[in-house]
Amino acid sequence: MLLQFIAEIFKHALVITLFVMIMMLLIEYLTVQTKGRWSKPFEKNLFLQVLFAAIMGLVPGCLGNFIVVALFAHQLLNFAALVTAMIASSGDEAFIMLAMMPAKAMVLFLILFCIAISTGLILNLFPFGKTKMYLRANHMKLHQEDPDCTCFVPSLILPQLKKISFERAILLGGGIAFTIFLLSGDLGPTQWSWSRVVFLFVSLVEVFISATVPDHFLVNHLWGHVIRKHFLKVFLWTFGAFIVIHIGLEFLNLEEWLKSNVFLVLLIALIVGVIPESGPHLIFVTLFVSGSIPFSILLANSIVQDGHGALPLLAESRKSFIHMKAVNFTVGLLAGITGILAGF
Repeated sequence: MLLQFIAEIFKHALVITLFVMIMMLLIEYLTVQTKGRWSKPFEKNLFLQVLFAAIMGLVPGCLGNFIVVALFAHQLLNFAALVTAMIASSGDEAFIMLAMMPAKAMVLFLILFCIAISTGLILNLFPFGKTKMYLRANHMKLHQEDPDCTCFVPSLILPQLKKISFERAILLGGGIAFTIFLLSGDLGPTQWSWSRVVFLFVSLVEVFISATVPDHFLVNHLWGHVIRKHFLKVFLWTFGAFIVIHIGLEFLNLEEWLKSNVFLVLLIALIVGVIPESGPHLIFVTLFVSGSIPFSILLANSIVQDGHGALPLLAESRKSFIHMKAVNFTVGLLAGITGILAGF
């Protein structure tokens, strides 16, 4: 019984992690392909800065926030835009929410987008929001600075497949295996639905990307950044969160305590949101999916947290990081209390 329980959680965590990894590969692919050119029209217009930052914040994972931090570091975006991006962002948890609760995740992202835009526009009414910061060192290099970053070179595809590297074999073989298991129903949704179609689509995209990208891009970006830095961490946090939540709900009467201490849980969610790392926030995603906490608490946590997208900011300007988190904490607290009182 215990082994079956652990095996089911392991399989669930593995499916979510694989979905997250594939989505990360896709985001990395699109980011390199565009080479950061989208930022140019937004640099001098305050409204467009806020809009651009909110859109970047909505990009699942860390890349959107990294770009905003880099532009803030180069005085191309102001503090209001920085706050906007961090409110709109849910870090790596965005991938996981898309896998676990796609419809509700889209509603959450839309609300975050609206709150982020409103906060950014309000901040731009004050000198504080218009301030800029030049950091001593830019930790995030935009991809246009790397001339070797190319996503699709048709002439290289067959030669690379004939002399396939270890990294390509793992990514390509894993993608094909994941696709087969999805088709057989051994992994993912057991019934054909739009969720299963989405899983299958992103799986086929991963197979295409792994088969066609040049070795440089595959080794340095897909394998070096996405797989080596994220796979184990995402899987362990996901698996660990499922274990903790299931034990709490089954044996510790956690659900009753959560529902009777909702404002204390809100405060905990806000404090955890300050942590500049993806992983701890997954607890609140899992609790919401299980029905143990209301939407308002997940929203408050999502407003304050930004995954590890703000780590470069923390490394070079703790003052900017603290100011940004203070604003987001306040916005998250107001949104959380309002949502709880309104019954959401």
